[in-house]
Amino acid sequence: MERWLPLWPLLRSYQRTWLLKDLFAGLALSAVLVPVGLSYAEAARLPIMVGLYATVGALIGYALFGPSRILVLGPDSALAALIGATVVPLAHGDAAQTIALASTLAVMAGVICVMFGLAKLGFVTDLLSQPIRYGYLNGIAVTLVASELPRLLGLPNSSSTAIDSLSHMARGVAAHKTNFVSSAIGLSCIAVVLLLRRYAPRVPGVLIALVGAGLASWWLQRQQIALGPAVEPLASGWIAPGLPHLSLAGIGSVASGAIAIALISFADISILARVFARTPDDKTDRNQELVALGAANMLSGFLGGCPVSSSASRTPVAQAAGAQTQVANLVAAATTGLLLLVAPSLTTHLPDAALAAVVICASLAIVEIRHVARLYRIHRSEFAVSLLCVAGVVLLGVLPGVFVAVALALASFVWRAWHPYDAVLGRVPGRRGYHDVSRHPEAEQFDGLLLFRWDAPLFFANAEIFADHLRRAIAQAPAPVRSIIIAAEPVTDIDVTAADVLARLQEELRAAGIRLYFAEMKGPVKDRLRRYGLFDSFGGEGCLFATVGEAVDAFLERQGRPAAPPGKRRTVRQRPRRRRHRPPFQEH
Repeated sequence: MERWLPLWPLLRSYQRTWLLKDLFAGLALSAVLVPVGLSYAEAARLPIMVGLYATVGALIGYALFGPSRILVLGPDSALAALIGATVVPLAHGDAAQTIALASTLAVMAGVICVMFGLAKLGFVTDLLSQPIRYGYLNGIAVTLVASELPRLLGLPNSSSTAIDSLSHMARGVAAHKTNFVSSAIGLSCIAVVLLLRRYAPRVPGVLIALVGAGLASWWLQRQQIALGPAVEPLASGWIAPGLPHLSLAGIGSVASGAIAIALISFADISILARVFARTPDDKTDRNQELVALGAANMLSGFLGGCPVSSSASRTPVAQAAGAQTQVANLVAAATTGLLLLVAPSLTTHLPDAALAAVVICASLAIVEIRHVARLYRIHRSEFAVSLLCVAGVVLLGVLPGVFVAVALALASFVWRAWHPYDAVLGRVPGRRGYHDVSRHPEAEQFDGLLLFRWDAPLFFANAEIFADHLRRAIAQAPAPVRSIIIAAEPVTDIDVTAADVLARLQEELRAAGIRLYFAEMKGPVKDRLRRYGLFDSFGGEGCLFATVGEAVDAFLERQGRPAAPPGKRRTVRQRPRRRRHRPPFQEH
């Protein structure tokens, strides 16, 4: 129980001084969770009470299984568009079918997370690199803002892509269907949330904005002033917990969405768990986080909720309110459930534009501009992957955009391994080791010897490129080449295709009177050469050297020349009570 239910040992060691802090933090957190849950459910085109069901399920599920003491889970803006893109086209406007699909999506995503956690496969989220995550978040932000702009102007919107939403808004504005009163309320809510977020981050700006919007709407309705669409009322009571009823065809249709949600939500929770660790020495358990995330999603689905993830906006609220343990989340879950039971008319006077404003503010909070600008400065290809991810999410939709971005990232990795960097090495006077002659034009090369380095594993896609680049280096050598030394430390693997290419290259070089040697080859790579039957044909241990320096000395000895002198070393005499600067290690 201590291994799989972290709440159990926490309760056994719970301190009385924590209780009041957790109670206050739970109440403060519920004041934010309720309006945010409503807003994100609306953004996902789900009945709004689904957001509250999901909030309660996520809080309880993670409190039971989550290893982090203060992390908060719930409906999230990063998943809203993905949920809507998966569920809305299949529901065909049927509210009951929409809830069933959303619940099934949550349960399936939860099962995937739990299975991956039990199998210790937390590393699969490494498929979502930082450029993909930045692009995904930026694409989600653009999609959500575009989908909420019509609602902000008092127009109904059921479009799923950013382009459709913007075109729908343009047609509504051209037809003079905009409701300026609703627009004023929505813009006022945006101003309140952004100003309080900037100047008073501890104040629940979302709650204040929605309460103010509700009061303004109530007064305007009494003055018989026409408003735009209103938020649907909450369903009274609570649906019976249980597995959602859906056909096998329906389950199969949401499978890809469940996989995408599982990957994205766990990538978020693994980052936030490290950010909100209680001390810098705390180590997060990625596999246990997967299990806890799966439990939160499954319980959300059982309660009729939608998929959930960790929250970068609500966790700081709990932290600022003084939360000590997951008991604060249990208090917030109880408060939210109580509101569902005793206050079903909570949203009666709330205009739809107010929830649209909350979603727009949440979307602006997840935009990544500074990190993308950093990518542009330091790595243009990853910057391009991030932009392509944005374009894929905005133009193709959330789910296809995410899978296209993952495919692009994998293709980018394969391309770099396919066309790696290689270098001819030489000796730089006064410096130890052997260095790239293209970066050090003053480097000296030995007559008759070619030092060649290949910075990647040798596999089927790049083996012929390796051979071609080696032939080109031989042709461009300043003197006829009689021996080649491959600096093989970066070569971490050789597959069967590459082994055949090496065998043919060895025969070609031998026919030309050139001998091939390897230096710094790793033990597992040598074992592969033995299994391929190439070890003896290459010359056995006689063709392998522990270092490049040893290989060069052996070549010079065969030529009857003196061994290469070592790099000039400087000795620094240590003086008491004074530290001398040590120059950084020179990269080969």
